[in-house]
Amino acid sequence: MAKSDFTSVNRKAEIISAAIEVFAEVGYYRATTAQVAQRANISQPYVFKFFSTKELLLLSAVEASWSRVVQSFRQVVEKTSPELLEATLIQEYEHIQAMHHNEMLLQMQAQTIQEEAIQQSMRNGFKEVREMVLAAFQEAGIEKAEERTMLFLARGLLCNVAVALNMPELMKG
Repeated sequence: MAKSDFTSVNRKAEIISAAIEVFAEVGYYRATTAQVAQRANISQPYVFKFFSTKELLLLSAVEASWSRVVQSFRQVVEKTSPELLEATLIQEYEHIQAMHHNEMLLQMQAQTIQEEAIQQSMRNGFKEVREMVLAAFQEAGIEKAEERTMLFLARGLLCNVAVALNMPELMKG
């Protein structure tokens, strides 16, 4: 990869990171590409060099957040013994929430955005995580793998709400 290509890839990632922060803080509809550019310390036209619309920027941000979850879960699935799988996946998700709080807030917002492309991105993310966890639970011999997968996903969503509302008591038990 040429140096200019590497710089472009890094710059694009920086813009996505800035967008995640801005969208999480002020919401997609109130956020502007000017705010994203300011957060990334670049000009607004430079944002449009990579993302022709704010919706495409949001899609990239949502996909980046799902990629982090999928990649992290995949590593857990590949390296964890069957008897520790579910507990380790829960710990990993708690770690993701702690380290990438804004990405969780972004996903929560994206669930309510009605643009079809955003809805499809969210469906794809949930589907990929569900299928991976279900397959891992089945391979690990976890009883009632379908039900345990549903409960795992439901617990993750409840944890997101608990973090967003600063209600840790929702995560006890």
